[in-house]
Amino acid sequence: MGVVSPNGIGRKAYADALRAGRSGITAIDVFETTGLKSWAAGQIRDVDLTAVMEPAELRRVPRMVPLALMAAREALDQARLNFAENDLESRRRIGVILGTGGGGLSFAEEHYKRCFTGQAPSLYGITAGTYGNLSSELSIALGLRGMSHVISTGCTSSTDAFGYAMTMIRAGQLPMFLVGGADAPITREIVAGFERMRVISTQRRATPAETSRPFSADRDGFVLSEGAWMFVFEDRDHAERRGATILAEVLGWGSTCDAYHRVQIAPDVVEPVRAIELALADAAVDKAEVNYVNLHGTGTALNDRLETLAIKRVFGPTSGRIPMSSTKSMIGHPQGACGGAGLAATVLMMSEGFIHPTINLENRDEACDLDYVADGARETTIDTALLNCIAFGSKNSALVVRRESLA
Repeated sequence: MGVVSPNGIGRKAYADALRAGRSGITAIDVFETTGLKSWAAGQIRDVDLTAVMEPAELRRVPRMVPLALMAAREALDQARLNFAENDLESRRRIGVILGTGGGGLSFAEEHYKRCFTGQAPSLYGITAGTYGNLSSELSIALGLRGMSHVISTGCTSSTDAFGYAMTMIRAGQLPMFLVGGADAPITREIVAGFERMRVISTQRRATPAETSRPFSADRDGFVLSEGAWMFVFEDRDHAERRGATILAEVLGWGSTCDAYHRVQIAPDVVEPVRAIELALADAAVDKAEVNYVNLHGTGTALNDRLETLAIKRVFGPTSGRIPMSSTKSMIGHPQGACGGAGLAATVLMMSEGFIHPTINLENRDEACDLDYVADGARETTIDTALLNCIAFGSKNSALVVRRESLA
C-alpha cells in the first residue's frame, strides 16, 4: 500500500498518526475564505509534488493525480513491482482501477474561471477536467498496460474500486491491479456548494483539529479533505509464486442502492444493512467473526445515527461489544477516497495490533451508543474487519478483510 494523507505521508507516518490520535485537519489556507463559514480542511502539507511529476506536467492535471501517483509508487515499491522497460508482458498483466468522487473538478473549476475572465481556456480542460483520463494518467506515468478504469460512485468510489478489482481477479481477467482512491476537492466553490447543502462543518472550534466530530452530540457536519491511498491487489497464488509479502486478504464486497434520495440515507436503513450482509455472504464470513468495524463516520447528524442503526440491525445484541472507529475524525472526509483511507488504516492496525481512536468524541449523541474507541488507541488484535461506506445518491458499499496470518 501507499499513503498520502493529511495526517501522514507514507505508511509509517499514517500508522503513527492513527495510533496517536493525531489529526491532520488545519485551517484552510489554499484559497481566500472570506464570505465562507467553513474554515478547516484536511489538507496535504509539506509535500513536494515535483518529486513525482515535472512542473510542466503538474500544470496539465488535477492535483489528485500527483497525490495518487505518489501513493501508487509507494505501493508498487512495497510490492516489489519494478518492471524493466522492455518487460511488456509483465506490464500487460497489471491493470489500474482508480476510485474518485470529485476527480478533476478542481481543474475544471480553474478552467472555467479562465473562460469567464477573458483568458484562453486550458488545452487540457477536457482531458484533465473529466473523469475518464484520470486512471490513464497513472497507467501512462507507470507504464502499466492492463485495463485502466475509473470508478466514480461518490463516497463509495474506492470501496467499489476494491470490489471491482477483486471481482476481476477472481474472474481471471488479470492477476494484479493497482487500485485505490484519490481526491483533492478543496476549492472555494466546492466548499461553498457543500455549505449550501448544509452538510459541511461551519462551527468555529478552539482548534481546526477539533472540527471533525463523528458521533458527538455537538457535531455539525463533515470536514472536507484530500488524499490518496493506493494498493496492489493480487491473486494469492500469483503473489506466493513471486514471493510477495501479503499484507491482508480481501474476502468480500457488497453494494446496494436505497433508490431514495440524492443526498439523504433512507431512514429504514434496509439497503445499508443489505450491503453489509452481501459482503459477509460474499466473504463466507459469519458476523460473529467480525471483531472490528471501520465506520463511514462522517460527522453529519443523519449519517452517524443511521449508520449506527444499520450496524445494530446487522449484529444485533453483540453490536455493542464490537470495537469500531471513524478514521475521518482525524483526516476529515476525502470524498471518493475515503474507502481507501479506511482500508489502509485497517490493514495497518491488523499488522501492528491496535485500533485507532475516534477522536473528539467527548459528548456522544444518545442515538450513537456503540463502542467507537473514544478514549485513545486500544492495543488489541483485529482478525476480521468490516469496512462500511455510504454515499450520496443512496449508495452503500461494504468490504470484508482478514488478517493475513489467518489465511
